[in-house]
Amino acid sequence: MNQESLPGASNALTFGILSIVLVFVCCGPFAAIFSFIGLSNAKKAERIYLENPGQYSGYENVKTGRILSYIGLALSLIGLVFVILYFGAIVAIIAAEGAF
Repeated sequence: MNQESLPGASNALTFGILSIVLVFVCCGPFAAIFSFIGLSNAKKAERIYLENPGQYSGYENVKTGRILSYIGLALSLIGLVFVILYFGAIVAIIAAEGAF
C-alpha cells in the first residue's frame, strides 16, 4: 500500500524549529507566534491522520513539531519574564536615584 505524506506535518516541524531558533536569534514575540502556528498545524495534521491512519506517513514529524513548538513557547515566555525583570530593575534604579 502506497502511503501519502501527511499534509501539514512538515509545516508543524518547520514552525517548531523556527520558534526555537527565533528565541535565540531575533526576539521572543516572533518565536511565540511561530509556536502557536506550529501547534495549530500539528493539531490539523493529527486530526487528518486520526481519520485514516493507514493512508498517511510522517506522523513522527507532527509529534516532533508539537514538542519543539512547546519548547519554543516556553523559552519565549522565559525570555519575556527576563525582559520584564530587566526593565523593572532599570526603572527601580532610576526611581531610587531620583528619590535622593
